[in-house]
Amino acid sequence: MNTRAASAMQQGLTDELYQHVHEFRTLDQLTVRERLAAEFAEQFAIDHREIGDDLWSRMREHFSDVELLELTVTCGFCVGMGRAFQVLDIARDFDVLWSREPPST
Repeated sequence: MNTRAASAMQQGLTDELYQHVHEFRTLDQLTVRERLAAEFAEQFAIDHREIGDDLWSRMREHFSDVELLELTVTCGFCVGMGRAFQVLDIARDFDVLWSREPPST
């Protein structure tokens, strides 16, 4: 694990910030990179097919190719685990509709 990643993990996420993470576009506590990562993760989870050139361009301004790969793989893993948990009907600790994906066509 690189030093930057270790440092970010040590900083953690406060309960207060966690309660408002859905407001990532306007949270002053988040960096530009964190806002972009949240935007990417949300779009990846909702409709990955609509991640367009504009978002990729903005992401490339702030992330290396390796970081973009890591972020994409992490999003894929998390979405996959969430779906597996839903299929298995486990981890229902929150009264939240996690998936806002469009209906299958």
